[in-house]
Amino acid sequence: MTAAREFDLLIVGGGLVGASLAAALAPLPLKIAVVEAVPFGSRGQPSFDDRITAISQGSRRIFESMGVWAGIGAEATPIRHIHVSDRGRLGATRLHAEEAGVDALGYVTPNRSIGKALTDFIRGKGNITLFAPAKLKSFSVHDTHVQTEVEAAEPSTLRAKLLIAADGAQSEVRHQLGIAGKKWDYQQTAVVCNVCVERPEAETAYERFADDGPVALLPMGGERYGLIWVASTEAAPALLGLDDATFLSEASARFGGRLGKFTQAGKRVSYPLSMVQAEAQIHKRTLIIGNAAHSLHPIAGQGFNLSLRDVAMLAEVLADALHEGKDFGTAEVLERYVDARTGDQRSTAIFTDVLNRLFANPLATVAWGRNAGLLALELMPTARRALMRHNMGLGGRLPKLARGLPLL
Repeated sequence: MTAAREFDLLIVGGGLVGASLAAALAPLPLKIAVVEAVPFGSRGQPSFDDRITAISQGSRRIFESMGVWAGIGAEATPIRHIHVSDRGRLGATRLHAEEAGVDALGYVTPNRSIGKALTDFIRGKGNITLFAPAKLKSFSVHDTHVQTEVEAAEPSTLRAKLLIAADGAQSEVRHQLGIAGKKWDYQQTAVVCNVCVERPEAETAYERFADDGPVALLPMGGERYGLIWVASTEAAPALLGLDDATFLSEASARFGGRLGKFTQAGKRVSYPLSMVQAEAQIHKRTLIIGNAAHSLHPIAGQGFNLSLRDVAMLAEVLADALHEGKDFGTAEVLERYVDARTGDQRSTAIFTDVLNRLFANPLATVAWGRNAGLLALELMPTARRALMRHNMGLGGRLPKLARGLPLL
């Protein structure tokens, strides 16, 4: 029998969240293994595809503290202005980076550039071992460690003090642990593609609400924007089946012609939308993180940013445990992380869920209320700044990495 390879920590899933965690932990005296089904750097990695992600100002600070922002920022387009409106009504509000006292409210970044920066960073670290392509076949939890069997070119037995599941909303680790994931199906589908517009407005993002779902435009530089069009699951196939000219015309109409004609469309893809919340995030010597713990509606672009704050706090908790000489795989240490993150996770999930339900409600009284709310927000600078601070991930208890501080 081949002897087990010893690690301090094993991360299952090397997508954006798992790779970010490995990068955050790299400076610590830990021997880390990352198990990922797709070869690192491959465009087949779902997290590293051609989609874009809106990285908040708080997330930028975390990436800067980790030492990977330079590789990400090279292809990032800053968002300095956000225009939020309710289609067919007067309600609208405008958010500006200058008012918030920051250089940008966020940054639109191709997933592949985030993935490349993270992959390049962790590949150069001697304390991180990448197993890819590889699959976690089975694992068993013991008092002092977790033992895993990994399918790869050379099958391996890996042993670690702590196993972290970052393997997505359909987490196999969560399933094997018997932890249920509560799911709310929104009966909505996001249709996503890149478009070019006739009259671009530099560094400005748009979120426009309609009774049948929101649409958003995220600036990608010049005339290029990322379009996210949320439709009912019943209507999505027809939207995907439109010829480019009709699709572009209808997309332009959604924004009231504000940016002129939409002149070019990239490949359209679709994703069903739901909210998933794990009933527990910790088990004996096991922790669930990222979409395996919580996946959100994309209406406010909070999903990955919330997970990155989780990553930063987990790295801090593990660093503190090391400094104190504690076994970081124990429930005592893992509960510190859960206690620190529960408030942000809960409030962000409620915010995105309520926002979607509120703006997708066709009742006239609800429409009047949200229209009035947008107008009030436009007239109330204090409330507007509070909203911006929340959406930038700069409110509440911030982890060290979000404050530019080292873990140790």
